[in-house]
Amino acid sequence: MFNQLTEKDIQKMEEEIEYRKVVVRKEKLEAVKDARAQGDLSENFEYYAAKKDKNANERRIRYLDRMVRTAHVISDDSADDEVGINNTVRVYFEDDDEEETYRIVTTVRGDVLNGMISNVSPMGKALLRHKVGDRVQVMPEKGEPYYVVIREIVNTVDDGTDRIN
Repeated sequence: MFNQLTEKDIQKMEEEIEYRKVVVRKEKLEAVKDARAQGDLSENFEYYAAKKDKNANERRIRYLDRMVRTAHVISDDSADDEVGINNTVRVYFEDDDEEETYRIVTTVRGDVLNGMISNVSPMGKALLRHKVGDRVQVMPEKGEPYYVVIREIVNTVDDGTDRIN
């Protein structure tokens, strides 16, 4: 399965790859050299810790590179009055008489505990391309479908500010 990423997600990943290759890799290699110079490697905890850190950096580079190479690029463009990627949405749950706020993000950035839901999650899929006032049916993988009403959409503008619709 491909991960759905926006151009901005890919750009951030490529920047991290470059930073890790140019800056972090050099620091980790230097730490391994310094630890190796301390003598007997069989009892040198610093050497093993430095090698572990270096290897973790290399794993992260490979992971990010694989994500970029296999990504399915999706657009984060949406009309000003409809839900799209990177929009924050306040929804009303009819059955519970409660409101919740979610930010719709791509698959790699989903973090439910912090209110960031993936565009392929049941709630994310249901909300995309709908407008304020729409009553939307959410179809969970298990359990009964339920309805939410979109109360507010906040579009993130390129300069980092938010615009409420």
